Amino acid sequence: MKLNNILLTFLLVFFCMSASAQQKSEKQKGKATYYSKRATGARTASGERLHHDSMTCAHRFYPFGTLLKVRNVSNGKEVVVRVNDRGPFRRGLIIDLSWSAAKAIGMLSAGIQMVEVEQVDDNVVPYKVKEENLVPQFEFADVETDYLSPIDFSGKKAKSEKKHGSNSENAKQASRSHHGEEKKHNRR
Repeated sequence: MKLNNILLTFLLVFFCMSASAQQKSEKQKGKATYYSKRATGARTASGERLHHDSMTCAHRFYPFGTLLKVRNVSNGKEVVVRVNDRGPFRRGLIIDLSWSAAKAIGMLSAGIQMVEVEQVDDNVVPYKVKEENLVPQFEFADVETDYLSPIDFSGKKAKSEKKHGSNSENAKQASRSHHGEEKKHNRR
C-alpha cells in the first residue's frame, strides 16, 4: 500500500510538471498593461533598473532574459521584448510591457489591451544563443624558411647551439664562477 502511494504521488507530480511545461511553450492570450514613464529607474525583480525606452516586460513564469513576441490582437502590431521582471499579479493580466513596447504596438491610449504572447526561441539567456558560425576559415600552408630557429619544434636544439651552447647555459656558468669567487673572498 505504501509503495502504491509513492508511485501515485510520483505520477501526479510528473503529469503536473509536463502540463505546465506544455502551457509555457504555447501561445498565451490575455490582457496586457504597461509601465508608466514615472517608473523609470525603479529596480526590477532581475535587479536591472527599468527604463521606459527599453523593450522589456514583466511575466510571471518565463525566465529572465527570455525573448517574447507580443502581438496586439486589435491592430496586429507586434514587438519583441525581453523578460526582466515578475508580474503582473492582478487577475486577468498576463504581461506588463515597458512604455516604448506599449507604444510600438499602439496600446498607450487604451491602457489595457488584449494581446497574444509567444516565446521567440527556446534559448534562455544564461545559455549560449544559437547562431551561425561567423568565424572565417583559413587554410595554412607549410612555408620553408632559410634561417634556423633556435629551437626546433621537434624538441631538438639547432646545430649552431650544439656547437656553442645556448646563452642561458653560458649565463649559468658565469654566475656559478662569480659566486665561487665571492665564497673565496669570504673565506679569507
